[in-house]
Amino acid sequence: VRALHRRFVAFVVGLEKVHGILRRSSSFNTGRIEHLYQNPQTHTEGNMKLHYGDLTDSTCLVKIINQVKPTEIYNLGAQSHVKISFELAEYTANVDGVGTLRLLDAIKTCGLTNSVKFYQASTSELYGKVQEIPQKETTPFYPRSPYGAAKLYAYWIVVNFREAYNLFAVNGILFNHESPRRGANFVTRKISRSVAKIHLGQLESFSLGNLDSKRDWGHAKDYVEAMWLMLQQEEPEDLVIATGEVHSVREFVEKSFKHVGKTIVWEGKDENEVGRCQETGVIHVKVDSKYYRPTEVEYLQGDSTKALTKLGWKAKITFEELVKEMVDADIHLMKNNPNA
Repeated sequence: VRALHRRFVAFVVGLEKVHGILRRSSSFNTGRIEHLYQNPQTHTEGNMKLHYGDLTDSTCLVKIINQVKPTEIYNLGAQSHVKISFELAEYTANVDGVGTLRLLDAIKTCGLTNSVKFYQASTSELYGKVQEIPQKETTPFYPRSPYGAAKLYAYWIVVNFREAYNLFAVNGILFNHESPRRGANFVTRKISRSVAKIHLGQLESFSLGNLDSKRDWGHAKDYVEAMWLMLQQEEPEDLVIATGEVHSVREFVEKSFKHVGKTIVWEGKDENEVGRCQETGVIHVKVDSKYYRPTEVEYLQGDSTKALTKLGWKAKITFEELVKEMVDADIHLMKNNPNA
């Protein structure tokens, strides 16, 4: 499930077999799971199978669920880029909101409401314009993007199916979770890729948006463990999954450069601010307003006390370890393929 995260809907059958939904594309889009094809315990022995399908196509979802008859379903599929959701608002609503309804309806249509456990990848973006700090399960929602609004519908339709049909269905309200597999157009991966290229002499500078946005960043490995634990409980319950620590985009940049021996000094203000290397005097970071969101989410900090109490879960990987892993992975990637 971890390898499929943020790309597929994952169906788990028993304890060993995983089925995933793969969107049809004219180019290969399985890069994040290529390593699994080399593992005889997953691919060669038939323990992982991919089906062509789409969250916008209810017929295919019914066919796949009826064929696979899974015991656990992890809905990790989404148009998950917040900034892009402003440009693709209707599509985001269709996939992230109504797509969740289609999956739940497919479970009901196939008569599996009493045998399937359903996990919905909910999001800290539900809190948006935060109503309290830190945010917990009882904090009122205030989404600030089409993505957040679509996920809000998904959240409540999961609650509705749980209460209406006694389906074991849960929302994992996951705060930002990153890894070297993060998409290249997300800010953390953009930073780690750019720092790697600068370190290798392949790039001089890159641009970012709001440097002062603050997020609760954790590692995807820890968060996927929490997802799995949520479906192993006796009773379904929605939980916040977070580290409880907050760091700014600016700090992510500083830590990334520090790992490759560079100290970033900030000069200027607002759109004229730049990050200059103290050792060389070269400007490596610039601000570009095109990366600003129409409505910003300034501060997200999760309180996962309930997850600790109910699941015994707590994040293990630190922010510093996460940054180092991502930068190191991208240095390795760019050494082998500068055009990656």
